[in-house]
Formats: sequence, structure tokens, C-alpha cells
Amino acid sequence: MTRKVRRFSGGVCDLGLHIVWCPKYRRPVLDGRVAERLDELIRQKADERGWEIVALEVMPDQVHLFVKHDPKSSASYVANQFKGFTSRVLREEFPHLKSRMPTLWSSSYFAASAGAVSAATVEKYIDTQWERPWKKGDGS
Repeated sequence: MTRKVRRFSGGVCDLGLHIVWCPKYRRPVLDGRVAERLDELIRQKADERGWEIVALEVMPDQVHLFVKHDPKSSASYVANQFKGFTSRVLREEFPHLKSRMPTLWSSSYFAASAGAVSAATVEKYIDTQWERPWKKGDGS
């Protein structure tokens, strides 16, 4: 897989997040038309923000999302943009989601940065900077 970087004023980046969130009480309410609409809404929000969805899986009791985002957006901002928008719209369109739960989503979520290389690879790259052939003996 080739790396696709995004250009912004002042730099380039390749920032990816794996985000997981669940309905309140982990109730299995994300099925059928609700799941289809949730998928549409997540894609709509990503397009609106200029984020790229790499992978998305809506399961009955959780959502897994791998999204590439801009450098100004924190993990909490990205997660809360998806959770807040989808909760508001889904509860308006599907009244049974209002009657069964006080809020659609649990207040928590999981977010992990994901990139083209592992943390161990980055650590090794940094630790071996002075071992590069072009660095040897140049005194700087």
C-alpha cells in the first residue's frame, strides 16, 4: 500500500485514527435502517470536514472507524464530531432511540493513532539517526 500524504499550508501529514464507540448501555440498536443511516451520516460528516474514511464497520452494539484527518483536529474533536452529529440526527429520525435510552452514545470512546509504520519502527528510525551513512564523520 502506498502512502498518501495530505498537503496543508505549512506541511504535509498522514494522520489516521481508529475510533470505536458504543451505544449507551451497549444496547444492540444499530441494525437495519438505523445502521444504514448511521453509515451515511458518518460519511457525510467526513466529507463535510474533508476527512477520508479508510474503513467503517457498523455493528449492532459498536462502531469501528478508521479515518484520515487534518492536523488541526484532535482525536477527541474527531470522535465527538461523529458522535454528536449522528446522535442528534438518528434520534430525530428514529423515535424509538429516544424512548429506549437517555442518550444514544456512551460518553466514552476508544481512539488510537494509526499510520503506515509501527511505533517500534519509528523508535528504531529515531534511535539510529547517527548511524546513517551520510551522517558518519561529518561532525555535525
